[in-house]
Amino acid sequence: MQAFTLNETTGTYQTTHTVTSEQIIDQAKAILLEALQRPNSETMSDPTTVRQFLTLSLADKQREIFACLYLDNQHRLIKFEELFKGTIDSASVYPREVVKAALQHNAAAVIFAHNHPSGIATPSQADKNITQRLKQALATVDIRTLDHFVVGHDETVSFAKKGYL
Repeated sequence: MQAFTLNETTGTYQTTHTVTSEQIIDQAKAILLEALQRPNSETMSDPTTVRQFLTLSLADKQREIFACLYLDNQHRLIKFEELFKGTIDSASVYPREVVKAALQHNAAAVIFAHNHPSGIATPSQADKNITQRLKQALATVDIRTLDHFVVGHDETVSFAKKGYL
């Protein structure tokens, strides 16, 4: 049974059942993901929507997760995928697997994201290094790296905005 019903006229959601906070967060993720995947959507050029989706998807994880948003040549979302799961303070990321996945999704561009379970979104030197390695690996097959977001509890840092790309 679906907990939320969309009123398409007003754009509002209603529920007649009691819902948990987890169900509300899951619904918010679904709404943001739908917005990111909408045809002719400008949301991928709107860092706020991307940031909100990534925060809801990754901020509360207890282990480090490395994810990728695969984009078409118009920078519309093809797919969001959690690629690697790690420990409380790191995740092993393999450029070969990232390139392979991007090619399987026929991506023209990518946005990376990972969380810091500590809650502090400051990128480490290791984060900067792997981003450069991934960017170089993807460039060899003509796939652009648009950004890399580090998600903390209260903050999300954009590599592009900080000038790290």
